Amino acid sequence: MHRDTVEAPTDSFGAALRGYGWIGVLALILILLAGNLVGAILVVLWAWRSRTPPRELGLTPPMSWPATITLGVAIGISLKFIAKAIVLPLLGADPINHAYSYLIGNPAALPGILATVVVGGGVGEEIIWRGYLFERLAPLRRAGGAAAVLMVSTALFALAHYADQGWSGVQQALVTGLVFGGVFLATGRLWTGMIAHALFDVTAVLMIYWNAEEKVAHLIFH
Repeated sequence: MHRDTVEAPTDSFGAALRGYGWIGVLALILILLAGNLVGAILVVLWAWRSRTPPRELGLTPPMSWPATITLGVAIGISLKFIAKAIVLPLLGADPINHAYSYLIGNPAALPGILATVVVGGGVGEEIIWRGYLFERLAPLRRAGGAAAVLMVSTALFALAHYADQGWSGVQQALVTGLVFGGVFLATGRLWTGMIAHALFDVTAVLMIYWNAEEKVAHLIFH
């Protein structure tokens, strides 16, 4: 008795989204240009539609939440002070983040900006620039190694900060991009980087709010 076999229909659009043809490249450009919150939402939709497992974006649960949170907090706060007091002065960066000077002694603006940097920066940017972009750069990793992916992703991440923060923002993002990208490569998960990124930005906001940027920048180099 002959029985015809019926193949399951292929999801050509989902495959195209995950591929590197014009649809995949267009999705990449749209996500990178969409902004933190919208971009992160688009990544989630892209992953759902392309059937990309969460683990490939670094979204599997950590082995230990307490250890992940503790490490993330420690990295985020210490990295901000190291960047502000040592790295950025050595690079000749402006000690004042003029784009956010309106926050100095401005309690009305504080809750909104804190929510923005935690959700948009800590969560949104890590999903886009580490989770999604590292997945998209997988062929480069196979060809040139993890260091190549880290360099390319960090350069793109840094340039994305030029529009609102100028070259000082680019310099700072080069530092943070290398660290957060390195954390992602070491752990294979986004959670430590998300927490570190959020705490880095929160510390930066509080430095501005308390008008302490110049003091921290001159702690070592006067």
